[in-house]
Amino acid sequence: MSPVLVTGGSGYVATHLIARLLRDGQEVRTTVRSTARAAAVRAAVRRGGADDSRLEIVEADLMEDDGWPAAVDGCAEVHHTASPIPVAQPKDPDELIVPARDGTVRVLRAACAAGARRVVLTSSFAAVGYPPKSGAVYTEDDWTDPDTPGLEPYPRSKAIAERAAWDLMRGAGTELVVTNPTGIFGPVLTTDLRSSAHLIKMMLDGTTQVLPRARFRVVDVRDVADLHVRAMAAPEAAGQRFLAVSNDPQTSFLEIAALLHRRLGVPTPTEEAPGPERSGSVIRNDRARGVLGWKPRPAETTILETAESLRELGLV
Repeated sequence: MSPVLVTGGSGYVATHLIARLLRDGQEVRTTVRSTARAAAVRAAVRRGGADDSRLEIVEADLMEDDGWPAAVDGCAEVHHTASPIPVAQPKDPDELIVPARDGTVRVLRAACAAGARRVVLTSSFAAVGYPPKSGAVYTEDDWTDPDTPGLEPYPRSKAIAERAAWDLMRGAGTELVVTNPTGIFGPVLTTDLRSSAHLIKMMLDGTTQVLPRARFRVVDVRDVADLHVRAMAAPEAAGQRFLAVSNDPQTSFLEIAALLHRRLGVPTPTEEAPGPERSGSVIRNDRARGVLGWKPRPAETTILETAESLRELGLV
């Protein structure tokens, strides 16, 4: 059995995906920027209920060619989940755009050269629905225009990187499938918190008292991993994008804080930063449900289990 490659092995999505693949009986190879992270990745995978004896960890950096030919060697299936996620938007957009675009192209070129059957790429709703439009209905046919004046570096980087991926893979012998998750929440398997889970932690430990004003849709990290597995297996998924979003309507950080207070009995912030109100938009997950039989968890379950995992890890 050839190993399945998962890039960015220490990441939020990657740790869940690796654990899922191992539980399914697959052999998995994953990449990290430094093998100093290997022990933490193995601990995360075990925390995800998997035996890590069939996990191989190799070193490869998205900004370097070295390491990628060996990483993809013998892998018919590649899940590319590695991509920079900022804690704050950088002043220089290229700090995000260059590694996102060049890293994606580097991995895809290596996969094609190695004769991989298919690559499933984690992109983002940020490549679909920016700038947000009140009342809009978004499907996989929508694209973020990276040249939109004032667009923040993160959505620009995601749109540019995904466009580069499709351009590169057009006519290639290796198939490409893309997943576009909305705001990813759900149980954390590592103590290295990123983006959404870090915001939940700050709500619970009192680090933040004023919440960002935003409305968004939620998806569970375990459901993103499941979508990757389904997208890799289904012949009809080739060449398609799949929005990954729960069936629930939009929420806000203030509503999430209220849910945590109500269900867990803990004090949470009650103040939201000033700013304009936006009416809700609709993000369709029909393609993932219809083509792949994907069934996302309820958003409330996802949020509560995010908080529970933070407690179990002693992070709050």
